[in-house]
Amino acid sequence: MLPAQPPAAPALGGSRWNTFPATGSMTARAFFTGVEPLLQGTVDALRHPDFDVLRAQIHATLGLGTRETSLPLAIGPESASAARELGAQAESIGGELASWTAEALDRLRTRRTPPPAGPLVVRSHCYGHLLTHPAARLLLDQAGDTVAMQLYNEWLHQIVLLRDALLPFADWREVPLLVTPAGLRHTEQARDRFLTELLVRRIRHSSIVDFARHVVTGAPGPAGYGFDTDGGTVLPAVVAGPPRTAPGHLLTWRPDPAAAGTAAYVAELRDYYAAPRTPAEQLPPATAAPGPLTARVVTGPAVDGTRTARIEVTHDGTTAPVDLGQALRGHRFAHRRTTAADAPAADGTVDPWAVLRAPGLVSARGGLTVDATGQDDLVVLALLGRLYPDHVVLRSPGPDAPDGPDGLFIEARVQDDTNRPTAPPTAR
Repeated sequence: MLPAQPPAAPALGGSRWNTFPATGSMTARAFFTGVEPLLQGTVDALRHPDFDVLRAQIHATLGLGTRETSLPLAIGPESASAARELGAQAESIGGELASWTAEALDRLRTRRTPPPAGPLVVRSHCYGHLLTHPAARLLLDQAGDTVAMQLYNEWLHQIVLLRDALLPFADWREVPLLVTPAGLRHTEQARDRFLTELLVRRIRHSSIVDFARHVVTGAPGPAGYGFDTDGGTVLPAVVAGPPRTAPGHLLTWRPDPAAAGTAAYVAELRDYYAAPRTPAEQLPPATAAPGPLTARVVTGPAVDGTRTARIEVTHDGTTAPVDLGQALRGHRFAHRRTTAADAPAADGTVDPWAVLRAPGLVSARGGLTVDATGQDDLVVLALLGRLYPDHVVLRSPGPDAPDGPDGLFIEARVQDDTNRPTAPPTAR
């Protein structure tokens, strides 16, 4: 008996514009290539295609601040840090997708391959993507029918969905996007919630993670600061980067072929206001530096779809565990400066190991400075998880300072919180 042959991929043509499987994962570049038949179909349906007009349209759609923008996000110096990071993402990713489009249009000038089943005909509903005046004339007046408009509308919508799906990820080129025969349409409802929060309020970190989870897995889950899924893990970018320069709100994908199942990473304490505190004045003053500390991330077991993780810092055979969720919370709350200017005045310098070994969170009402120079990035992140996250500043002494450009200090001061609320703070 002959071995069974795998089913052939359906041919493009008629109303079928892709050969995507029922469910699968693609990188951004692979997905862009997968939707190219829609762009080719548009060119084929136009009597006199104007490639410059099509190129200008995608720049206008993906740009910020244009009349035709698909993301009316105004970014300024007073904008929230998450909005600034996501806005920069939108500009960077949009610019690259527009560059890929220009390359595709150049190919289509001379190398157009007709679909084997005949011309593409797609019904694509209007999604409110505003056309430039030249593009409107080209697609509506010069085409002679609605075929070109429908094809281009579907292509444009899929590219907008692609740009928005990639916004949460610092390493967006490597992220495996869940794709179906409808392309990225399965992300539409989650995208609407994500963009609504981004545009009308200070977006929460849990909302960024929730949208990322829909993009990668297609399913919702418990609120958290990251998640595991089959084949990898999504966590904030700072887990694998320097805390003073890493994004505070973006995520990264870490492939792990052994990973199976989906679980959300959650903080051990939902309300850090309720955490026990150690006053900074009870810590011993810094003497000789303890030397480099070592650190690693250790994850706990998944229970009911959630799990916790800790940064374990080790010195002379002794380990100090710090909740990764609180460390990431501290990093998001921290300010960053290059010099000591405008930093809170500190009463003294404390030993990093003393901070890490202190019970609960270190409360620095009088102000303190922790010299983290030379410490591993995970150790610095753990220190941010041990300090009460109020008026915490990460700074270097600056290139002209005696300590050189590689010094790193953490300065903290807690405001008077005698009447602090007992309810959980707004998630950030």
